[in-house]
Amino acid sequence: MSERLTPGDAAPDFTLPDSAGNKVSLSDFRGQYVIVYFYPAAGTPGCTKQACDFRDNLAELNNAGYQVLGISPDKPEKLAKFVEAESLTFPLLADPDKTVLTEWAAFGEKKNYGRVVQGVIRSTFVVDPEGKIANAFYNVRATGHVAKLIRDLGVSA
Repeated sequence: MSERLTPGDAAPDFTLPDSAGNKVSLSDFRGQYVIVYFYPAAGTPGCTKQACDFRDNLAELNNAGYQVLGISPDKPEKLAKFVEAESLTFPLLADPDKTVLTEWAAFGEKKNYGRVVQGVIRSTFVVDPEGKIANAFYNVRATGHVAKLIRDLGVSA
């Protein structure tokens, strides 16, 4: 596993396919703030709650100058079904070989019901307009995380 990212680190660039198979790169968003969040699996209860929270607060985040990208190890086809089922309005990116997840230290050992397992570490990052990590949150909870993030960023409706 890579070392955890901290504020001030350069955000590792990536190019991944979205739910429609289009290539999306972090560098496409240079000059803007980007919230990059990593989640374990499309369509699971926690990941659905988190994605819908981002969807429901997207206008507020966008108005404050933040774009949102979600990344999971799912294939684009599964992401497409998730986007359609939940009417998601921001890009979900596929990282089935877990390269980007690993570079961002969002894949590795974690505790799951008291056992140590390998998996996706639910994490959220804010990348500044220069491509540096402004905030890094590891082991976030699916429920309530978006509201806390909005408070931490000082975003108001």
